[in-house]
Amino acid sequence: MGDLEIRTAVADDIPAIVGMLADDPLGAERESPDDLGPYLAAFERLSSDPNQHLVVAVRGGRVIGTLQLTIVPGLSRRGATRSIIEGVRIHAAERGSGLGTRLIEWAVDESRRQDCRLVQLTSDSSRTDARRFYERLGFTASHVGFKLAL
Repeated sequence: MGDLEIRTAVADDIPAIVGMLADDPLGAERESPDDLGPYLAAFERLSSDPNQHLVVAVRGGRVIGTLQLTIVPGLSRRGATRSIIEGVRIHAAERGSGLGTRLIEWAVDESRRQDCRLVQLTSDSSRTDARRFYERLGFTASHVGFKLAL
């Protein structure tokens, strides 16, 4: 993995990112890689917010992984700042290569650099492999998550 670069995403990365978001059973139902307009608009919002970090992993000029890290100031836990990891995706050809671990390690390191006291993430309950992956990295399934579609 010596030639791997983890960097801030740019607009030209959006097609590759959306392709990875759509490349699984859950993503295939909710993503639309044929219409990048909504994704580009979202990218503009993310890019203008200093608490949002959309990154890509690149090797040989090809985007092979992504995640979004959000920094959230808060009052609980004595005013602790926390981070939230979202949208972790690894290109199908790279799964099992250790790239996911590298991306999560980047996010945890960046969270420390941002003085966060807690890193949190959610994973769909149907993603049993992802749950084992996060637990192996030291995350604990300490809460039950709830969502309300609007």
